[in-house]
Amino acid sequence: MRIAVIFLCLAFSLTRQALSPAIDLVLHLDGGDDLAFVGAIQRWRSNGNLTRAVDPKARIDSPQVTAIGKLAADGTWVFSGLAAGRYDLVLLTRDKTRIEGFGYPPVLEFDPFYNAQDEPPAAAVQWITNDIKQSRYYENKVTPLHFAGNDKQVRVFMQLLRDKPTSFDSTLGQPAATLRHEVWQYTHKYGAWSKEKRTRVVDRLLMPKSELRTWTWVWDPRLGMIELREKAVTLNYSLPKATADKSLPGLYPY
Repeated sequence: MRIAVIFLCLAFSLTRQALSPAIDLVLHLDGGDDLAFVGAIQRWRSNGNLTRAVDPKARIDSPQVTAIGKLAADGTWVFSGLAAGRYDLVLLTRDKTRIEGFGYPPVLEFDPFYNAQDEPPAAAVQWITNDIKQSRYYENKVTPLHFAGNDKQVRVFMQLLRDKPTSFDSTLGQPAATLRHEVWQYTHKYGAWSKEKRTRVVDRLLMPKSELRTWTWVWDPRLGMIELREKAVTLNYSLPKATADKSLPGLYPY
């Protein structure tokens, strides 16, 4: 009986996979002549959990992606046969610039996803920004990059950098830096905002400080939470001169 149940479950899973549509994602880029790599990441499951565990050995110049785009003759980047779901795109240029999409997954159970169009009240953003600035952390550079939410919940896409001396210096044989991105949530209850203890870790890196300081790594919600259902999706995007105008928040050479 047990073997029969396992067989039926396996057959159902394989049937569902076979019936799932294979969807194309096409990226039209303006100003993308310097691009060396375009990837798509199915980062979050529908319940808000990561599709794969965060890799502490991840490299800034080699993103872990679900699929790699292929450069077509007309200059577009094409992802063929993706499964349905939400995707973030990541772009790498030849001059050490990484531009990445992101979203706001649920932090607590039964919470919804948020996107960039969900703008929280300005007063809430100001209060949360001040609270982050006045708090103490292991990292010496803690920066809120983006906000989304409403008057009850606000999520913050965070950059946490430590480049002061640590035990990692001896591990790498030179001054080291740790870099992490997380999604934090503040909840308004009992007349005040308070930070939830639980967070969603997006990534973490350990690398030589001297190398990290040469990189630009910025985050753009327009490249995030691209939802694929049944039909092909085409996205038009103008590559910003991130290092020159600092139009996107994130890490810049310092």
